[in-house]
Amino acid sequence: MEKGALNDIRTAAERRGRILAYLTIVWNLLEGFIAVGAGILAGSIALVGFGIDSVIEVSSGAIILWRLASGEDRERLALRLVGISFLALAAYVSFDAAKSLWFREAPETSFVGIAIAALSLVVMPFLAHQKRKVAAKLNSRAMTADSRQTDLCAYLSAILLGGLILNAIFGWWWADPAAALIMVPIIAKEGVEALRGETCDDCGH
Repeated sequence: MEKGALNDIRTAAERRGRILAYLTIVWNLLEGFIAVGAGILAGSIALVGFGIDSVIEVSSGAIILWRLASGEDRERLALRLVGISFLALAAYVSFDAAKSLWFREAPETSFVGIAIAALSLVVMPFLAHQKRKVAAKLNSRAMTADSRQTDLCAYLSAILLGGLILNAIFGWWWADPAAALIMVPIIAKEGVEALRGETCDDCGH
């Protein structure tokens, strides 16, 4: 294949990659605000934690786009701030979930939460699959890493959905804080990786 044709394919793949990144950011913003609002109304720590995680993910995803227009030093600083945000969220969710279990604070059923978690469980795997296809064309570790991050969002959605459904159908009030505690290691892992700059190391490839 001629060099010009290869460049055209790469340019198209890069454009698709940016579109996917923007779609992920928009979805996470929408998902985050709806989840936090529904979680506050229902008293669901799992839903609130999921929503805040989604909002922080916006910052993490934006860093990859920011790298294209700014220096690496500022990116490293931003990445560390994101890492601190994730760890703070993990600590908050741990404390609130433990308190809910100790005092037997039962959340109300949230059908909005169930709907957003179910929808996320469809949207996130689709976005992750599309990102992997682009990553293969570009041979990009950054896009591959971003697809794994999107997969993590899908895992969180599945955990959240399980907790919300168990509470709604069987009245298992403890399922919500238990789901929140299951999320903690995943959220903390994201924070540690961001602090180590692992995402940053991938961005240049």
